[in-house]
Amino acid sequence: MNTKQFLEIRRYLDKTQNQMSQLLGVSVKAIQSFEQGLRKIPVHIERQMWFILAMQRSDTLKKKPCWIIKKCPTEIKRKCPAWEFQVGHLCWFINGTICLGEVQDTWEKKMKICRQCDIFQSIMSSPVTKRTN
Repeated sequence: MNTKQFLEIRRYLDKTQNQMSQLLGVSVKAIQSFEQGLRKIPVHIERQMWFILAMQRSDTLKKKPCWIIKKCPTEIKRKCPAWEFQVGHLCWFINGTICLGEVQDTWEKKMKICRQCDIFQSIMSSPVTKRTN
C-alpha cells in the first residue's frame, strides 16, 4: 500500500487522522507520517486498512467463496485456511492460503498475487481502489 492509497482510503471512509489513529491503534503522528511518506506503512496497518474497507462494503459477505471461483480441487481446499474457516471472501486477508497452488511465505508476496486476483479486486472495487490499485 502506498501513501496515496492510505490517504484516499481514509478519506473514502470519512475518517479524520485522529479517528483513523484510534481505529488503527497508532498515534496521530504515525498517520501523518504514513500520509506524507515519511514512514513506510507497516504490514499490519495495511492489512487493517484493507480489512476495514472490505467490511465497510455491505456486499462483501455476499461474494462467492474463492474456492468456488477458482475451482480449487478438494485436496487443495482441505489444506487451505480460507476453506477451513469458511472465509472465502477474505482469502486475501488470511495468511497461509493456497494461492496459485502454493502457500505464499510473506505478506508482500501474497499481496502481489492478491492485487492481481479477481476476488480481491471485486471486493475492493470502489472509486478509491480502482484509481490506485
